[in-house]
Amino acid sequence: SNLITIKSPIIGTFYRKPSPDKPSFVEVGDVISEGKVLCVIEAMKLFNDIESEVSGKIVKILIDDSSPVEFDQPLFLVDPS
Repeated sequence: SNLITIKSPIIGTFYRKPSPDKPSFVEVGDVISEGKVLCVIEAMKLFNDIESEVSGKIVKILIDDSSPVEFDQPLFLVDPS
């Protein structure tokens, strides 16, 4: 099937976890539903939940935790179900 790329809707800092002592929102291999929070992006002190627009399986995470991201930068590859 065709992989879907989930991209950043904003410029900011990419975080895989809700806070440093919590587990990551998702790992490679996780099966997710539409609306699942995949990460947060912090922009100007606001933490924005980034939700999946598709259901499927996380194939690859394209950004390292705590890295800066640009608008429209690919974040996740999802194999849609």
